[in-house]
Amino acid sequence: MPEQRSRLEVRTGTRVLTYQVAGPDDGLPVFLLHGTPGSSSGPRPRNIVLHRLGIRLISYDRPGYNGSTRLPDRRVADAADDVGILVKHLGLHRYGVVGRSGGGPHALAVAAQRPDEVIAAAVLVSVAPADAPDLDWFGGMADSNVEAYTIADASPTTLAERIRLRAERIRRDPESLIEVLRDELRDPDRRIVDDTSIRRLLAETYAEALRLGADGWIDDALALRGNWGFDLGDITAPVRLWHGEDDNFSPVSHTRWLARQLARCEVQVQPGAAHFGAMEILPQMLDWLKSRTAPA
Repeated sequence: MPEQRSRLEVRTGTRVLTYQVAGPDDGLPVFLLHGTPGSSSGPRPRNIVLHRLGIRLISYDRPGYNGSTRLPDRRVADAADDVGILVKHLGLHRYGVVGRSGGGPHALAVAAQRPDEVIAAAVLVSVAPADAPDLDWFGGMADSNVEAYTIADASPTTLAERIRLRAERIRRDPESLIEVLRDELRDPDRRIVDDTSIRRLLAETYAEALRLGADGWIDDALALRGNWGFDLGDITAPVRLWHGEDDNFSPVSHTRWLARQLARCEVQVQPGAAHFGAMEILPQMLDWLKSRTAPA
């Protein structure tokens, strides 16, 4: 039986942020920044695992996804303000952040802009900034992503129209996105998404993310290809980067580039893994975050 997940909300001014909390109340708070498209109900360890790890996992819907109010022209950097709203609402002081795929840059944004609060950051299968020097940004990337990001650069309006049509198909048939991607999946990813429970969870996540529209997905794509709005050099907390060596949605060259920009960084490139391997490795990353609070 799937675990019951209750969605909560916080209101500030004219905005609403929807979020979920799992794990022990006295666990280390960790913010999980979801992928693109995604939602706060996305893949995460079961409560029993979070209790064992001592992690209080907080995930929220980025603006435009599910019940979170859209923030027009948002940048990746704006994630730090979203987390700040939740930090104040929940009465937190120190916490970790973990970002997966499209959530990776957003986790880095929080670490860069809230240095007095972020203990450590774990970033899984992230992309690098679009203007990253000495990086072939599209090299090794799946054709569907190359096409989408190229359109984002040339015509945001066209991209928005395409995503809205795709989102409508996904709302009618949540597994359609998995089927569209399947032809491009590498073998390690195919093994993961062919698991019935994982496939169901991904379908539910996509349906939940897009149930009120495609604005979050559109704004994510534009934000990732735009100016992120913060400096990676401002990150002082330790960062652990993880990437599957066979990833063709966010090529491993992006993580290697990010590693060169960060002052305190560990890198793990895993052979025989690809993009969706980030779901399986998440408990290990949470354990690493918890270890950052342990006495030396």
